[in-house]
Amino acid sequence: MSGKGQGPLAGVRVLDLTSVLMGPYATQIFADLGADVIKIEGPGGDTTRAIPPGPDPTRGAMFLNVNRGKRSLALDLKQASAREVVLRLAATADVFIHSMRAQAIARLGLDYAALQQANPRIVYANLYGYGREGPYRDYPAYDDIVQAASGVVDLQARLSGGEPTYVANVIADKVSGLTGAYAVIAALFARERTGLGQEVEVPMFETMVSFAAVEHLCGSLFSPPLGPPEYPRATSPSRRPYRTADGHIGVMIYNDKQWQAFFRELGDPDWSRDPMFASLRSRTENITTVLARVGEVLATRSTAAWMELFRRAEIPATPIASLEQLLHDPHLEQTGFWQERETELGTVRFPGIPTRFSDTPGAIGDPGPRRGADNAAVLAEAGFDADEIAALTASGAVLG
Repeated sequence: MSGKGQGPLAGVRVLDLTSVLMGPYATQIFADLGADVIKIEGPGGDTTRAIPPGPDPTRGAMFLNVNRGKRSLALDLKQASAREVVLRLAATADVFIHSMRAQAIARLGLDYAALQQANPRIVYANLYGYGREGPYRDYPAYDDIVQAASGVVDLQARLSGGEPTYVANVIADKVSGLTGAYAVIAALFARERTGLGQEVEVPMFETMVSFAAVEHLCGSLFSPPLGPPEYPRATSPSRRPYRTADGHIGVMIYNDKQWQAFFRELGDPDWSRDPMFASLRSRTENITTVLARVGEVLATRSTAAWMELFRRAEIPATPIASLEQLLHDPHLEQTGFWQERETELGTVRFPGIPTRFSDTPGAIGDPGPRRGADNAAVLAEAGFDADEIAALTASGAVLG
């Protein structure tokens, strides 16, 4: 159940004022690792509640998964008394995290200055579209927008004949959520040294530009540039799963040892002695030609035959797996990755926690809660008595 306190973040309390995916993904990680995550929702609730499919109109599959292990407190934050509830909760919290634009959170009176006054030890995390020091600070942002703004869509176009496309994954939300998670945990570690909390800013735009630039800054790392900002191997039109005689296969022949093993398995054909195959540098400089040549060879045998050869040569390779196939993948089954359980909603299956801890393992909590399901328990833990809870509910500050 939620708030179970099992994992390396056991004892950490998080006030979670995030919605949709970026922030909830970060706080899902906290909950999986043992933190007590209190999800604060307004009158409409998290918008992902309404995304089908789901057992009812307020709890779709995405919501149930990304909000697992959390408790729900429903507040109308436009009411002053609801704001006071948050500040009172903050006095006993370790983390406050939100995914609203800077102007919006300030209008609610819940900016860092307010939370810091309530609790100088609190780590206050802003997760939003653009850093507040720049001219884009007030622009709204979703995953598609940030993919387009950060260079990701343009890079994808190199692989699709020049047609701009999105990654078939909400990559900007999830990379930013992961960045938010490590940033908050780093701030908690710093607090152990200093005794004080601090404010953390995680803007999606800057996060994804940094993410794209890891390999693609390339020659533009230097001033003056030694080349364009593009890693040619990643954008080569020949970089795609290879067609075999009966399907497709993913193969990564990368270092010199792997290329030598590949050529030995092929019987060292004449073309293998072409100088462009001799080193990582020469292969990178001729990457489209190199990959196209491999593609010609792989089309001559079946996927199974190539997999046998690549396993023997210790070359990374895999058949192309669908998400449907991964639900029954033998490796994932043996490692216990998929976790099924019986709940009030019936049988649900969660993807497991990908990290392992030898001494403080985390655990997956219950599916995302009904809105306001934990109102009374959370408020009572914060010191509100029964009369105060009743008054807050009657006024509409606490939403039933």
